[in-house]
Amino acid sequence: KELFVLNGLLDEFEKCVDQQKEQLKQLKDLDNSIRMELASIQHIKANMPTHISRKKVPVRGKEPEVSHSQAAIVEPFQTECLQKSSRCFIKEMKFVTMPEFESIPQYMKGRVSYEQLNAVVDCFNSAVTAKYRILSQPVKTLNSHPRRLQQRFRNQETKDTKGHFFVVEDDIREFTQMTADKRFQGILNMLRHCQRLRQLRGGGLVRYVLL
Repeated sequence: KELFVLNGLLDEFEKCVDQQKEQLKQLKDLDNSIRMELASIQHIKANMPTHISRKKVPVRGKEPEVSHSQAAIVEPFQTECLQKSSRCFIKEMKFVTMPEFESIPQYMKGRVSYEQLNAVVDCFNSAVTAKYRILSQPVKTLNSHPRRLQQRFRNQETKDTKGHFFVVEDDIREFTQMTADKRFQGILNMLRHCQRLRQLRGGGLVRYVLL
């Protein structure tokens, strides 16, 4: 009789476990659905066309600021770009989606969060946009500092970079507040894993080419 009662209790327990598993599966499916929706919304935002990015994304507690000299470089280009929009396309790195972030191995992610990774993407875009706005302007319209920058940009170009958008560490320091430290190198590995950029070495420089 005791064995019969125990068997009955075990059957009831197994039924409860199965119900709990089914509920857990439903919750996971709901969570994945929400994540996919958020990733889709972020992807749409990332691909919305903009002429000038004015948003500020915090990186390690700081917000990138645009100096008066950099603003003087960028603003004249805005009017020209509106008049010649077909010639003013500047490629931007797409933000990393949540599924892509979750596909990154944990040893590579470390303690870097999803928001921190996309904050670096935004800083890359700021550097690329500022660089190619300077490159697109006639030399005669530039003052001394932007003119030196433009010449430096042209000297860094090679046959392998033709038709591609790229920046180097000096550009990142010039136009953002990011520091090229070990954490930055780790984030670069994550962006390469997500196929957002590749490295091109040559002439003592590492060029970060957007894909």
